[in-house]
Amino acid sequence: MSYGELLLRICPDAYGDWLIENTLPFYVGGAEANVATALALWGTPSAYITALPENSMTRQLTAYLEKTGIDTSRILYQGDRLGLYYLPKGKDLKSAGVIYDRAHSSFSNLQPNTIDWDKILTDISWLHFSAISPALNKNAATICKELLEAAGHKHITISVDLNYRAKLWQYGADPADIMRDLVQHCDLVMGNLWAAEKMLGIPVDATLTTGKKEDYLEHARISSEQIMKKFPKVRHVAKTFRFDHGAAGIRYYTTMYHDKTLYHSREYVSDTILDKVGSGDCFMAGLIHGLCKGQKAQETLEFATAAAYQKLFIPSDATVQRAEEILEFMNTYER
Repeated sequence: MSYGELLLRICPDAYGDWLIENTLPFYVGGAEANVATALALWGTPSAYITALPENSMTRQLTAYLEKTGIDTSRILYQGDRLGLYYLPKGKDLKSAGVIYDRAHSSFSNLQPNTIDWDKILTDISWLHFSAISPALNKNAATICKELLEAAGHKHITISVDLNYRAKLWQYGADPADIMRDLVQHCDLVMGNLWAAEKMLGIPVDATLTTGKKEDYLEHARISSEQIMKKFPKVRHVAKTFRFDHGAAGIRYYTTMYHDKTLYHSREYVSDTILDKVGSGDCFMAGLIHGLCKGQKAQETLEFATAAAYQKLFIPSDATVQRAEEILEFMNTYER
């Protein structure tokens, strides 16, 4: 089950032509919804919990999720508005171009001690959330803690994506103080080296500017070991490395630390990409998919990495590629 805010991504072009052409593309999104969508597409049972206002449009959104195979029966209908964000196509969520319109949404207005987590977590074996939810406000962070504690009592496996969004952490809390308290409940932690530094206080060597893959892999090992030492419940630590290549391209590879071993994926390179949004969510879904199936660490990592790389060429928040297509790509990729 994935927990987080369902959003609409509005995509004005960077030059204002949408005003003249009277067109404004949008996509259904939200980090956790992207994970849920990928899992359902790949045949892993997937449920989603969020809060939405009760109106005809949100019922259409719920029906849209159901068509992808997601169990939406746990969605809460309350409050007055759906969260939005604006991002020109091709831009990165971490860039200055993103504009959030999420204040007073149904999800951000959820109140502590009002949700029956025992009921919602019935028949759930895996819970996924991201650092985006506790970034919204103090109540959202408190609710995340409620949920994780309830899941822990039921011995549910918990994963977290350490995606840092500076524009969201605006209520005076230090992200590291909040996230350290939440990550102690987690079994799988995913995020790049710099997210682990910002969100968990795991330092990155200031000299790590060489661009050499072997240096980044060594730092991935060190960071992963420090995370496991600080948070004893964690069993897997995954990291992504996505670097610019040329004028408009990408170099992409990943790691996963498991059972005292650092696994690393093959490296993918492209001179151009289409859309960065949702690539990390696709990677996380690939990890969950493989671990739920009992696949070996290297097999899990390679599938997750290929899925995330392929997402860079899909113009939507969530992947639309089936598992067979990803496996075929893995077998035929050549640089």
